[in-house]
Amino acid sequence: MPAVRRTLAAAPLLLALAASTLPARGDDAKKDNAEAKEATKDAAPAPASGKLTITLADGKTATCREQSAQSFLIRGNWFPRTNDAEKLKEGRKLLEQAIKYRTEKYGYFEGYGNPKANRHPPKYYAKSTSFMGLSVQVHSKIIPALKCVEAALKASPAGDEYKPRTMGGIRFHNTYRGVEISNHVYGIAVDIEPDKNTCCGCVAPWNTHPLCKQKDKTVWERMAMPRSWVEAFEKYGFYWLGHDTLQDTMHFEFLGDPDKITESTGDIATN
Repeated sequence: MPAVRRTLAAAPLLLALAASTLPARGDDAKKDNAEAKEATKDAAPAPASGKLTITLADGKTATCREQSAQSFLIRGNWFPRTNDAEKLKEGRKLLEQAIKYRTEKYGYFEGYGNPKANRHPPKYYAKSTSFMGLSVQVHSKIIPALKCVEAALKASPAGDEYKPRTMGGIRFHNTYRGVEISNHVYGIAVDIEPDKNTCCGCVAPWNTHPLCKQKDKTVWERMAMPRSWVEAFEKYGFYWLGHDTLQDTMHFEFLGDPDKITESTGDIATN
């Protein structure tokens, strides 16, 4: 797992959020931002082509349910690139709503949210699993979502198009600055092969990758991972941060509803 990709700084949730408060990224990203998909839109799932099934931890079979990322959880909506006071205020409300939701669903991380909403930290719910032959530790609630993505990849040519060597999941410290908290802390984000899938909008050394210097290339051309993998993740509730101004192509975060990952019931309770 790579070292921190973004600058570190502790700050309480109640700190006032200025329009310029964004995770650190390169200033040379105007063209990149235009190429990136607008961050305020949901990641649309691919058209249904037959439902997949997975085997759950208890040995039962469940049917995968397609879903999109929930709009209020997408970071681009928290930090609108505008000076409009009302839009900035709405962004702050969405961020607060997202922290409340993630605390309730995934655990309380000190300094963010209400500890009464969940008596355990996210790491309490972390479990190891495998994904495309790689070991990764994530929140237990999203393991079925990863398994659905894996099943989708293996059921199509996409599974043979790309063979990543490394993968990272949960972290136990926040790598964002200000009032934002990384989804890695909640165990709902994964990074796939960071040395080959770039983050050209991040701070150094990430934005110094040779591919980031090729300004004539699109975000899709600055990574080793094929588009088919992004589409498979988005089909089952994950959001690809390559759409964001950070153009973090290694990064997927589960922003769907963890209680709707499969069509079976009995998801793990965290409260």
